[in-house]
Amino acid sequence: MDRPKILVVDDEKSIRDLLSAALGQWGYQAFLSTSGPEALGMLKGQLLDAALIDIRMPDMDGIELLRELKRYDSSMEVVIMTGYPTVTTAVEALKEGAYDYLTKPLIMDELKHLLARLIERRFLRKEVNTLRSRLGEQLAVNELVGVSPQMQAVKEVVAKVAVSDSPVMVEGESGTGKELVAAAIHRLSPRTKGAFIPVNCSAIPTDLLESELFGHVRGAFTGAVADSIGLFRSANGGTIFLDEVAELPPALQVKLLRVLQEKEVRPVGATKTHNVDVRVIAATNRQLEEALKDGSLRQDLFYRLNVVRVQMPPLRERKEDIPALVAHFLRQFNQRFRREVTGLDPEALAALMAYDFPGNVRELENLIERAYALGARDHLTLADLPSLGAGAKQAEASRPLPTLAEVEKDLILRALQVHKNDKEHAAKALGLSRRTIYRRLKEYGLL
Repeated sequence: MDRPKILVVDDEKSIRDLLSAALGQWGYQAFLSTSGPEALGMLKGQLLDAALIDIRMPDMDGIELLRELKRYDSSMEVVIMTGYPTVTTAVEALKEGAYDYLTKPLIMDELKHLLARLIERRFLRKEVNTLRSRLGEQLAVNELVGVSPQMQAVKEVVAKVAVSDSPVMVEGESGTGKELVAAAIHRLSPRTKGAFIPVNCSAIPTDLLESELFGHVRGAFTGAVADSIGLFRSANGGTIFLDEVAELPPALQVKLLRVLQEKEVRPVGATKTHNVDVRVIAATNRQLEEALKDGSLRQDLFYRLNVVRVQMPPLRERKEDIPALVAHFLRQFNQRFRREVTGLDPEALAALMAYDFPGNVRELENLIERAYALGARDHLTLADLPSLGAGAKQAEASRPLPTLAEVEKDLILRALQVHKNDKEHAAKALGLSRRTIYRRLKEYGLL
């Protein structure tokens, strides 16, 4: 097994050197960084176990870096270090998810024991997650991986709507993770102890759909040799997820609408109804307005289901989530395949970032799983992703070169983002005068 990997972020060289030497002696592998932005850049394509970060640094302070690290990898343990301890700062650090809070000068023996506890806790958590995965109890909310504004918006809606009992409509292309959203809503809701039953409406033969959803009595049709309660009654007290709901035949959509209104189902061939207490979450990979227009989705059913709408963005519109998704899948497949793949080579990550993923997150997951299945170990390389490598090179060759003006604008905007909109620092970093950067921003319509 590889040595645990510890990220050290401190703008003081003496601290970095001290911690690098100590971590090496204690059996850890140290990754050293002088600033928050540099540390976040190092994370791409790497799986790290813990981070020791200083709270006072230029460009990005320790609390802000802590938030970004947790957004990228919620399982990473973070220890804050400071030479200026205050109760307020300690409380804020712990509130944001820090494992502990140490004051400088560091007591090395104390740090050594803290890291031992931290790594032991991380190992135990990994074992618990492995067992949960085998039992099918992995909390789906953890699967909503992403740091992009689009995914943050999805997570906020999920957290808000989960506490209610209202129907939800999830819209998005195939492979974007609509079922994960539904499962996350269920897990965060008061119904979490009830069943979560996903149903792919397009995968069930049309003549069996009504029976599958609402049940049947013995003798209702040829082959009905025993009573069946159906999926709605199986989900009683829990949540049912109807994927591809627009694929239901019109007659069945009418019956589904009645179930939603009356909260009762009638099995095929039965004369009496049964009460059901089920939350319904529906999804479609079609544009809802288009489905309404062509009549494949009834308006009255749409209005009943579309109380809250969650839009899952395609992966090509949130490429900044790719490194976090890769880290998530590496952890997942390391457990399943019993490997210790620690990250991606820069060339492989660049190819992933350049690809548009028509199959969305599911395609990314399949690419990485295929690499494991074909024997990938240590670091994934472009050779482990052959189909992606060829496609990325073709896409790169066919992509038109940006103009100098476009490159300049992109650099200026990136510099402002890194330096928190401090125009003087951004100008200095780019080798421009302050006047020039103000003039350019005015040209872009940003002043």
